[in-house]
Amino acid sequence: MTPDDTGTAAPSKTRIEYLEELGAELVERGLRVRLTLPRGQSPSLHVMNPDAAALTENILAEQGADGWWYWWSWAERIAPAADVASAADRVARVLSA
Repeated sequence: MTPDDTGTAAPSKTRIEYLEELGAELVERGLRVRLTLPRGQSPSLHVMNPDAAALTENILAEQGADGWWYWWSWAERIAPAADVASAADRVARVLSA
């Protein structure tokens, strides 16, 4: 929960909301996305380059002590979730043909 300007607590975004935001940015860049919700595991965003189907990746959104971040499936940070455009740029660059 984070305080808002009224002094009451406002809910923070969920993992799924962060992934949906990134997905929308990636679709604008011409990539295909699918939100996956595996039972007993964290949701992830499956991203694919439609021009090169072998270029795919699963992106995670995780909260740490320093806030929410987007992560590659190999446990490397992509960008802060607050900077969705930078995250989308980096993912699009890595998945480019």
